[in-house]
Amino acid sequence: MGNDTFKNALINALATFLYVAVVASFLFYAPKLFEPNENETVLVPMVMLSLLVFSAAVTGTLIFGKPAIWYFDGKKKEALLLLVYTLGIFGVITMLAFFSLYFAL
Repeated sequence: MGNDTFKNALINALATFLYVAVVASFLFYAPKLFEPNENETVLVPMVMLSLLVFSAAVTGTLIFGKPAIWYFDGKKKEALLLLVYTLGIFGVITMLAFFSLYFAL
């Protein structure tokens, strides 16, 4: 049970980080891929807010989805442990990314 919980947490945290990396890469390379539009339009902020809402839903599902299901299935201790493991692993991954940015040559 404990090892399976840790494995699920690792998968959830890595999937979340991969999703963040894909969205960040898109945001970084999008201005280079698409020619700048000289006409200002309300579509750009609409798309950015839609991406924010979509990203919140995806990352919320990846981090809180399975713990919520387990919680409502009566596995309260396992759900809390999975959530703590997932947040802890994702926090470590985030700190490693931060340190790699800070110590980059």
